[in-house]
Amino acid sequence: MKAKIAGLALAGILASTAGSASAGCLGGAVVGGVAGHVAGHHTLLGAAAGCAVGHHMAVMKKRRMRAARYGH
Repeated sequence: MKAKIAGLALAGILASTAGSASAGCLGGAVVGGVAGHVAGHHTLLGAAAGCAVGHHMAVMKKRRMRAARYGH
């Protein structure tokens, strides 16, 4: 129960922030949290790892889009 409440609180905090990197973090956290829960009740660890991966992927996508737009 505590993990669910903490997960919801984390999701609420992440949802309140703006930007594509935050959106990547939120999506990654959701997927990572579900995967962590299924893999042995490691929901928060999975959410943290998913957030890091989602944030990284969003930043890389933003850089690719900028490079395509400006030709760098």
